[in-house]
Amino acid sequence: MSSIIQLLPDHVANQIAAGEVVQRPASVVKELLENAVDAGATDIKLIIKDAGKALVQVVDNGLGMSVTDARLSFERHATSKIRKAEDLFSLHTKGFRGEALASIAAIAHVEMKTKQDQEELGTQIVVEGSKFMSQEVAVLPKGTSFAVKNLFFNIPARRNFLKSDTVEYRHVVDEFQRVALAHPNIYFTFYHNGSEMFNLPASSLRQRIVNIFSGKTNQKLVPVQEETEMVTIQGFVSKPEFAKKNRGEQFFFVNDRYIKSGYLHHAVMAAYDGILKDGAQPSYFLYLTVPPNTIDINIHPTKTEVKFDDEHALYAILRASIKHSLGQFNVAPILDFDRDSNLDTPYHYKDLQGATPTIQVDGSFNPFSDDKVNKHYSGYKKPEPTANWESLYVGLKQDSEFSIANTDFFV
Repeated sequence: MSSIIQLLPDHVANQIAAGEVVQRPASVVKELLENAVDAGATDIKLIIKDAGKALVQVVDNGLGMSVTDARLSFERHATSKIRKAEDLFSLHTKGFRGEALASIAAIAHVEMKTKQDQEELGTQIVVEGSKFMSQEVAVLPKGTSFAVKNLFFNIPARRNFLKSDTVEYRHVVDEFQRVALAHPNIYFTFYHNGSEMFNLPASSLRQRIVNIFSGKTNQKLVPVQEETEMVTIQGFVSKPEFAKKNRGEQFFFVNDRYIKSGYLHHAVMAAYDGILKDGAQPSYFLYLTVPPNTIDINIHPTKTEVKFDDEHALYAILRASIKHSLGQFNVAPILDFDRDSNLDTPYHYKDLQGATPTIQVDGSFNPFSDDKVNKHYSGYKKPEPTANWESLYVGLKQDSEFSIANTDFFV
């Protein structure tokens, strides 16, 4: 009987892997942006056309790649992030699987331009459906430009499953915001069909949040800060009066990596227990820093789900830190039965200006002048001294004796 198990060709294996890694244009955006961050870039540009269906391009000023690395980066399981299995438990980078570029190149037309700072010339590579079309030397700036065109060109069924441009664009924006929020120290710009959608200079975390969501974001943020041996928590939560009906502005980051966690979300909601309306959802931007060996981020291809060593303790710390912040900034309600309403400022006084007191001084007054003293104290009548003060007690003895003597009348 002949053998029925065969090794799949590389291009077929890459297409299968792409089914896990690349689900829509937003998946390409995520992988390319994270690669740019890992390359040490300080300026990253995202350019898309037709919601990413026609073009997804990421340009960075990072380290760039040599000729050998540029060619090898398209091979499956080729990565610069890990060397041995133990490295999976001490990760400090975004990507590590070595499947992203190979998967993307299997289902799109890819053009990569890259140059290292110490090199005079760079490398330009064109790949179409896992086939290397060309590799040339080119004059390029420092960094890497990765352009992905015609996504799913060789898998029509997958392309037909893509949603409308509006929906796909919304997913691209979500991925862009997650990376931008995780790295406020990097300058991000985002262009769609030639129009600038976001311009985010390097800034503080609070300013980055305000620049992305604008509006009244700044006034609704309450800072959260907690440091323990297990975890360091920082970030912001929203005041209860700014809660929304949807869960749009809710972000968890663990070691600068965006994650989804229903368990941690429940901890946040528990901290708001009693101060939110039914169905209302608070906004939060929470950044957790934990030792890399206490989490496992290799449980999902998109790396948005992680497993913690001690989730119960993390739950309690997160809930307590948020409750403390809400109470510290007088957001949580307070019961005060000793409050005196008479001390409240009347409502109609709120716009009144206080009158400036005036002082009148008599410059000609001299306390050592008799005339001045007599003049200023002319209306003052000096009391006459009591010469015979003993007269005040005259008759008291007789009255006392009379009172005592007449007590017999009542007996």
